[in-house]
Amino acid sequence: MTMDRLLFGDNQFFGVNHMSEEKARSQAMRFQSLDAVMSVLDSAYDAGVTTFMCTTHDRIAEVTERMRKEPARYAEQVFYPCMPYAHKYANAMAESGMIGSIRQFLPDEGFFDAAMRGGKSLAKKDIEGLTTLLIDAEMKMFEGLKTPVIFLQNVVVDLLLGLGFTEAFRIFADHVKARYGAEPGFITMNLPKLLDALDEVGVHNPIVCSNINKIGFRMCGGVDAYVDAMTNREFRAVAMSVYASGAIPPAEAIEWVAQLPNLKSIVFGASSRSNIESTVELVGRYWLAEGLKEGS
Repeated sequence: MTMDRLLFGDNQFFGVNHMSEEKARSQAMRFQSLDAVMSVLDSAYDAGVTTFMCTTHDRIAEVTERMRKEPARYAEQVFYPCMPYAHKYANAMAESGMIGSIRQFLPDEGFFDAAMRGGKSLAKKDIEGLTTLLIDAEMKMFEGLKTPVIFLQNVVVDLLLGLGFTEAFRIFADHVKARYGAEPGFITMNLPKLLDALDEVGVHNPIVCSNINKIGFRMCGGVDAYVDAMTNREFRAVAMSVYASGAIPPAEAIEWVAQLPNLKSIVFGASSRSNIESTVELVGRYWLAEGLKEGS
């Protein structure tokens, strides 16, 4: 399959900013209305950024409903859903604690209970049934829309890595392919370790999204380990946090990341037409030979 060089993210819509709480609050206030969100998405779409890599936040259901009503306007629109929505579970953690919150979302005797007991003979039907249930529930908002890649969020990916329940990655991949005809994607804060785990469970040439930037911002293992992986491992890399939340000037950030081997896409967030168009221009400049729409 082909992947666009530039993907539009949704952090700005939900008050997520890793460097500035004040900016995060300001953005959350600004994007309380659907019209404000759609204005920015329209700017991205009109600039040629037609893939929206988004969480399964309840507000995204409003976006998909609006786009379904205007199929001609959004004929080229593509979604890369990222599930589950992390902050939904984070809020539950704050209210009920780790064990209590997980029990809200998982059935009794589910795979987390087994993990907490240290059990290794996990019933296949339990984990497969739970995984497919969660995926299908969160995919309902995208019904009738193009979703060629479906991502598992890092809050789950990295938890499963830590627990050692990596078979869940294969189950997720198999269901996404069989049910939705989509490629499975994985978001992680530890690229090298995840690649090892995916190799072990037979998920080949995976799509993996991780922080990739020249100063090692939120890159577990450091820049050298990531560059080594991109040079020597078989996978399709999607880079996020390329600007390191504003710590790296845009041109410098894009120039550095664009020269890395095996990079397929960059995901970025922006809240204004000018910032979107600036990023499109930079990507066009440094990936000019292949173009904005010709990743593979």
